[in-house]
Amino acid sequence: MTTAPSTRARHGVGAPPIRLGINIDHVATLRNARGGRHPDPLRAAKLAVEAGADNITAHLREDRRHITDDDIARLTAAKLAPLNFEMAVTPEMLAIALKTKPHAACLVPEKRTERTTEGGLDVAGQHNLLAPAISKLVDADIRVSLFITPELRQIETAARLRAPAIEIHVGVWCDAFVEGRTHDAEAEWRRIRDGARAANDLGLEVHAGHGLNYATAETIAALPEIVELNIGHFLVGEAVFVGLAESVRRMRAAMDKGRQTLRHSDTEIRVGGT
Repeated sequence: MTTAPSTRARHGVGAPPIRLGINIDHVATLRNARGGRHPDPLRAAKLAVEAGADNITAHLREDRRHITDDDIARLTAAKLAPLNFEMAVTPEMLAIALKTKPHAACLVPEKRTERTTEGGLDVAGQHNLLAPAISKLVDADIRVSLFITPELRQIETAARLRAPAIEIHVGVWCDAFVEGRTHDAEAEWRRIRDGARAANDLGLEVHAGHGLNYATAETIAALPEIVELNIGHFLVGEAVFVGLAESVRRMRAAMDKGRQTLRHSDTEIRVGGT
């Protein structure tokens, strides 16, 4: 399918470089399945940065199912790359973030029964809960992003909350893309594209994440408004076959290839492609 280009792409204006954030949660999941310290998320972070990652993402869940407090402490001390601290908006996590002082904090919804993050944060419905937390994080010089679906109401509320950035939940599109559900993929792509443009127009920095693989990352990298992709589960899964460093290098190459399509008049989405 072919999508309409962004205004900047149509006018031949180059997009900013796109950053790659590597989520190391599932390295910790594998470690915790047996206990001990192997495989070590810190070692994974080091390999990812050496292979081309721009930052490291780690989600300290309330139940500590993968990343632990010790992992966060060691990642912070190592200073391998900017740390993106994914967190639920709870007093405990806010206190940890303010004490740890990561480069960034991505506020996400969290349920103990979920396998992975389901949907985006309802910033419109939780304005009063989020406002003081965002203010405290921003005052501590921590870059805040809000993990949301590409809905205008959520995006506009994020801007009113003075969050510097949003991360668009692209999981629905990714699933439709790889399963070859063309109609669903097209509809969700339009929501992502339009949401990214609206957020950019409101002065928000736009990131994207959840469910991305090489093909979907290459495609979405062609949206000039999106300046960061955060990817984890797919790369850790690929590492079983090709090694973590190689999976990161391939992802970096796919994203760079997608960014190059901004030279052309439109962005082609190969639904179900690999």
